[in-house]
Amino acid sequence: MRNYTTRSLAHLVPEGSPTPLIPVLIIIETISLFIRPIALGVRLTANLTAGHLLIQLIATAVFVLISTIPAVAFLTIIVFVLITFLEIAVAIIQAYVFILLLSLYLQENV
Repeated sequence: MRNYTTRSLAHLVPEGSPTPLIPVLIIIETISLFIRPIALGVRLTANLTAGHLLIQLIATAVFVLISTIPAVAFLTIIVFVLITFLEIAVAIIQAYVFILLLSLYLQENV
């Protein structure tokens, strides 16, 4: 960036942009570059938190139902185990998507 300032900033401006808009476009694209990884992190956090909350709610239901209605508690345990496996699969997929998108963002700007 220090040695080739013009060439580095040219990557932030679409080809054929009007000259008066170039400074504004550079600012907008720079902000976009910083917001992308943050938005990716928020998305990842929201997906994982939703799964953990669902597991917590079902586990609480199991503890409440085990003393009152054991048959329903057993069915809830089965649902709990299935959702736990689903949450593991979601965590693996989220990790893959996070790394894939992060590498694409970095490739775009190198």
